[in-house]
Amino acid sequence: MDTKVIDTYIDELMTKSTAEIPVWNIEKAKAGKKSGWDYIDGCMILALLEMYDTSGDKKFLDFADYYEDFRISDDGSIDGYKKDEWNIDNINGGKNLFVLYSITKKEKYRKALENLYDQVKNQPRTKEGNFWHKKIYPNQVWLDGLYMGLPFYMEYETTFNDSKNREDIYNQFFNVERIMKDPKTGLYFHGYDSERKMFWADKETGLSRNFWLRSLGWFSMAMLDTLNKASDRGSENWNHLKSMFRDLQTAMLAFQDESGMWYQVPNRQNEGTNYLETSGSAIFAYSMMKGFRTKILDDTKFRDAGLKAFNGICDRYLTTEDGKLGLGGICLVAGLGPETSPRRDGSFEYYMSEPIVKDDAKGVGPFILAYNETRIV
Repeated sequence: MDTKVIDTYIDELMTKSTAEIPVWNIEKAKAGKKSGWDYIDGCMILALLEMYDTSGDKKFLDFADYYEDFRISDDGSIDGYKKDEWNIDNINGGKNLFVLYSITKKEKYRKALENLYDQVKNQPRTKEGNFWHKKIYPNQVWLDGLYMGLPFYMEYETTFNDSKNREDIYNQFFNVERIMKDPKTGLYFHGYDSERKMFWADKETGLSRNFWLRSLGWFSMAMLDTLNKASDRGSENWNHLKSMFRDLQTAMLAFQDESGMWYQVPNRQNEGTNYLETSGSAIFAYSMMKGFRTKILDDTKFRDAGLKAFNGICDRYLTTEDGKLGLGGICLVAGLGPETSPRRDGSFEYYMSEPIVKDDAKGVGPFILAYNETRIV
């Protein structure tokens, strides 16, 4: 791992990006759209803010502030944000505003946090009490959504609301453990339809058919970040969530490839066109290293496995082409449904069919988060 090369790569991602056209939002670029307010950019800005937190280098803070200030008005309204979509993904970018508000004291950031929290308070729920993934995906819980919404929810409660709704947050995690965890592997299924109506859902369990690496990663970070944002460290609920987090890391070790990485469908390593995937591998590299650093994981095997995963990504997918450094092996997107897209059926073949791209923030953001941990382990 050449740290100077990676530092240059990160600098280029910032210098070549504007608030309207960031070079890392490949999904928007492929659709011919400018960037707005979405979880993809939120992942990238969060990574830069973690770099600032550990390095003190103001260039990361300045870029994050520029990027968010551009799309947030003085009244706290957010360009491109639509609450009535009831899209839990849209909460993710709000995580960065806690840091920016605490440092810059810009009231617009506090007002934007309140706008996003209003969605959290009123987000539709399944009969079990979990947030819907989106209005267009009613009564559905995706592992992705727990990362997008619950760490924000916990930080808002801790920072501004005296943790009054902390129990609600824990219960949403515990519901997922009870319903979506596979007892044989210790892994979690990608999605759950509480009404058992979707074509991808098992009619008895409501579960999707497979484990998807990045969704497992989102869920892993959801637990890690929530644990680190909670004000009741050491409580019964906190310890339960800690056990869930540790159990998932332990389960993932059983599927780690000798390269250090994990496969797109992690429990089916040698089948078909399955491949070692960057974004999910980077998320678990980060989860294991930061989990150890923040004393949620207490065994050096996790730290070592995380570092091995990061180095595996560098060896396999951090490459130079025409003099330009790039990060490959990133699954562009994956989901379940809707009815108009029967191809997104949660089958193994479906997860193999989605595009594999370079330099998308869903991979680059976690890669930078993991890289940051290697600098402070």
